[in-house]
Amino acid sequence: MKCLLIASESAEVLFHWSDREYRQNIQEKYGVSQEEGEGLPAFEDILSTLFAPIIISCSTLEDSYTSFTTENNHIYVLHQFDECLYIAVNGDGEEKEDDLRRKLYVLKKMVEVMFGMVTLSGNLLRKELRPQDTEQRARLWNYLQSLLETYSLLRENDQSFLVEAVERLIHPQLCELCIEFLERRLVQQLNSSVERAGEEVLHAFVLVHTKLLAFYSSRNASILSPSDLLALIVMAQNMYPSNVDLDDMSPEVSNEKAGRGETPVFEFVDPEIQMAEDSLHTLEINPPDPASPRRVFLEVSHKDGLYPMMPHSMYCLSLWPGITLVLLTKISSSALAISVYKYLEDFDKLEKRLHEGHGAPASARSPLNMQDIRSKMDKFIKSLEPHDLQYAQLQNVWAEFKSRAFSRAGSGFNKDLIPWCKNMKTQLCGIYRQCFLTGSLSADVTHRLSAGLQERAQAMVREKLVDWKDFLLVKSKRNITMVSYPFLFLNDFPGLVHFICVDRATGQMIAPSLNITERTTSELGKGPVANYIKNKVWALVRTTRRYLQKGYSTVTLRDGDFYFCYFLWFENETGYKLQSVDIPVLADDSPPIGMLAYDYYKLLRYYSKNHKGENVKCYELLTVHLGVIPTEIILQHCRQLASKLWEPSRNPLL
Repeated sequence: MKCLLIASESAEVLFHWSDREYRQNIQEKYGVSQEEGEGLPAFEDILSTLFAPIIISCSTLEDSYTSFTTENNHIYVLHQFDECLYIAVNGDGEEKEDDLRRKLYVLKKMVEVMFGMVTLSGNLLRKELRPQDTEQRARLWNYLQSLLETYSLLRENDQSFLVEAVERLIHPQLCELCIEFLERRLVQQLNSSVERAGEEVLHAFVLVHTKLLAFYSSRNASILSPSDLLALIVMAQNMYPSNVDLDDMSPEVSNEKAGRGETPVFEFVDPEIQMAEDSLHTLEINPPDPASPRRVFLEVSHKDGLYPMMPHSMYCLSLWPGITLVLLTKISSSALAISVYKYLEDFDKLEKRLHEGHGAPASARSPLNMQDIRSKMDKFIKSLEPHDLQYAQLQNVWAEFKSRAFSRAGSGFNKDLIPWCKNMKTQLCGIYRQCFLTGSLSADVTHRLSAGLQERAQAMVREKLVDWKDFLLVKSKRNITMVSYPFLFLNDFPGLVHFICVDRATGQMIAPSLNITERTTSELGKGPVANYIKNKVWALVRTTRRYLQKGYSTVTLRDGDFYFCYFLWFENETGYKLQSVDIPVLADDSPPIGMLAYDYYKLLRYYSKNHKGENVKCYELLTVHLGVIPTEIILQHCRQLASKLWEPSRNPLL
């Protein structure tokens, strides 16, 4: 029994997702309280009524709660993100508080990738998450629900999403060949074509299931953060699924679903309660055109700073079932987003100073030069389209702000100006929304790579990989095994059952494959045996995160027939292990440890900055040994394994 909810401060449901058991349980309980002969209201209205006391108490209490457990053992986790309250519920005991908190942060991440800086304005985000048009709302909610389902399936079955790091296919020659092809032929041809409509391909990568075969970024592109890349993999998998469930489908069904861009989500509609369902769940929604790009908002690093939520267009092109080409393009008006972000930062800083009670921004303590901001804002407004309604609203609010802040008759820079700072931020987010979001979830159809150009890109990559297709699909399932050359783990490390090693500086991981289906045999056996080991590994990751949250960077423990180890350490760029630092102790309700929803490891690299001038790297190693192996041998194995895995001669791409 699971539920996720986003609500406004007025208890309006902005988005909800729930499984069939939760729906049925709530509707049955609500039906008991109804007068005889009255029909059930829409499920969305039931949720609004049910959660209203929780939402109102969170918005009114100064020191609000972040989680609680009811008498029937339902766990509730809540988090206030700006003006929206995110709520996660579990009633079947399958998820703990940490799991629910992670889901809330992942949901927030996906909303940011979908809506960008509009998420900084509660009023505008409400309009995006809950459009007036019922069909548009259904399309949006169905898409967001399917993203959550896809993420949940990946986290339950894919090691890369378990530890939130990207896994690359280990075949250096083929990877280098593909990267060279992406650089010298594909991206070069796309960016020189007149059919690109002003867009420029910044990143191109090939996915085999969830694993990265090749990744290329153009010279003027920013580094794509691991968090954003993981979110894009979720979106690609959502469009062209290739998960564990599909392995048990017939090829015809699998290919048909992938060709339509459908996601094999759980079916939540119970025939007995179909009539009581919200009308959103009974609408026939046409799937989006696969040729249409999706607008995504990603982090961009420039010489003058870091800019989150910058607009890009994402093209997800299926090569074959299980193999996907993804293109990320820079749109022609992206410079406007940078300007908007800079002004949002300026007004946010001013608002914080006014809250603190400092005087005019001309004081020595203020980093703001409001006269300079005034001049630049005047020029920025003049550069916008004067016929837009949003332009007129921004111009009016800016004129009022100037009259209050700069004129002699105005109140000057004091707390009376705070509402106008908020209003300016709302209007700037409105300009951003007008330019990058209004009209559709997908990118503007008039400014995109033409369908013909996309088809040529597909054909070029297919021609290059056609002889490798079957090999890649098998390789993705058995990327590294315990008997793989050049590693030969069973020979070098007798008693080693499994390991996961993660380079947190690059956001990449290495681990032997875990195949748990009855049809696939591995060194761990198949079916129940492999699944038993998998469950142990998943439990180990959860345990080590709890210890890491409490400030421990080393964990060793025995569990029945197995001995588990976890190590976190820092190295400089020459591979010299740096002296350990004090890991910060985090509160129980702190953001989850990981990279997808919140990059915890940036915090760790900050704590290691006493090594100035050095490129500090952060590593994690988890191992599972047979319990009969002596402890000193296990620790020796861990040291040797960590050194061996990242040797450039063995793994040049990593």
